[in-house]
Amino acid sequence: MAEPDQTQEQSKPAKRPFWIVTAFQLLISALILGIVISKLGSLSNLLIRNESPKQSNFVPPKEGVWRFVVSGDSRNCGDVVMPAIAAQSIEKYQPAFYWHLGDLRAIYKVDEDMAATAQKAGQQLGCESYHKSAWQDFIDHQIVPFGTTRFYLGIGNHEVIPPKTAGEFSSQFKDWLLTPRLLMERQDKEQIAAAKSGACQKTAARPYLTATPYYHWVRGQIDFIYLDNSVGVFPDDQLNWFDCILERAYNNEGVKTVVVGMHEALPASRASDHAMCDDAIKDSVLKKQSCDSGKHVYDALVEFKKAKNVYVLASHSHFYMKGIFDNQPANHLDGWIVGTAGAVRYPLPKGTQPGPDAIPDRYGYLLGTVQDGDIAFEFQEVAESDVPQGVRQQYPSALISWCFSKNSHNQDPASEETTNRCNAPVAPSARIEARAK
Repeated sequence: MAEPDQTQEQSKPAKRPFWIVTAFQLLISALILGIVISKLGSLSNLLIRNESPKQSNFVPPKEGVWRFVVSGDSRNCGDVVMPAIAAQSIEKYQPAFYWHLGDLRAIYKVDEDMAATAQKAGQQLGCESYHKSAWQDFIDHQIVPFGTTRFYLGIGNHEVIPPKTAGEFSSQFKDWLLTPRLLMERQDKEQIAAAKSGACQKTAARPYLTATPYYHWVRGQIDFIYLDNSVGVFPDDQLNWFDCILERAYNNEGVKTVVVGMHEALPASRASDHAMCDDAIKDSVLKKQSCDSGKHVYDALVEFKKAKNVYVLASHSHFYMKGIFDNQPANHLDGWIVGTAGAVRYPLPKGTQPGPDAIPDRYGYLLGTVQDGDIAFEFQEVAESDVPQGVRQQYPSALISWCFSKNSHNQDPASEETTNRCNAPVAPSARIEARAK
């Protein structure tokens, strides 16, 4: 028998174990996959680099310039409009602070935005529940959207409509009212005590760290002053405080300007039919107090203006208006009304033609641009498209359109009667009497 061919047997390659073949194939596949992923990543990065960058709306200020924003009257639709003001102003201008000039919620009736929130949840908001939650709602939906931007808060006449009181306002908003006093505590207490005037001596005798709804603070070369005329009158103790603060600003070489904010405009303006000393005050004694105390502040500011800048801001009337004291050429002050933060919008005063300096039926805020103590003011409108998406989701779809198109005495004279009234509006005389008790 022939012997097997050993040469042929030895020349056949030995079979590799199955696991080695499988491992080798997996390794090759992994390498190929890695190369593909790497190529895709490079392509993605290339596409990203070539993509047009998102346009920023931020308007950079000039060197040494800073900004702040102001408006008032955010009842009715404020939970819709105020977040739009916050979103637009912060994105475009990064303001140092926002200043609210009063009238947070309606109180005499249920605000439409709060009623709509309840409606979306299948509920109806009654007056008792509304009154308990109205001011917390303001904090949650109108202050919170400003995030870390400082928020200065003023009192308006709707904050003293029963069952609300000035004392409850000071308690609810203590943190905000104490902020400017804490900022100024040390220098105020020392300088007020050292001043020799009667006004300062009377002010020094009163507690300093109290949550009073009038206050001031200094930023740079500007002294910002908020006055409380929520009942249409400046009481004597507040006038003493104001005279003292104004005296100190006059004597302070570091202060170039005062900005005085309040809810109701001072008497004798172009909007005097809805301001201090107006005809809504029927009691002759109380009307005299309103006229005299308002004139006291006006005359003091006219005198101050002989040496330094003065700007006066108010709301109460629900429109934008510049030059409200242009009817006082001999004793002129630069003044603005900006009651445009969500409240039902009013017609302009009789005889006033709409234009860039008198704007009805708009929401927005006053932008103050500061350079070397001088301030340029400009109205900034917010539109329905500025309402953040997260806010839109909180309400029935019809509410936001209603706020921008129908929340107006010009567009719909019955616009204030869409929700339940909780009590009749309080006359100015009754507000003054209630505050005095």
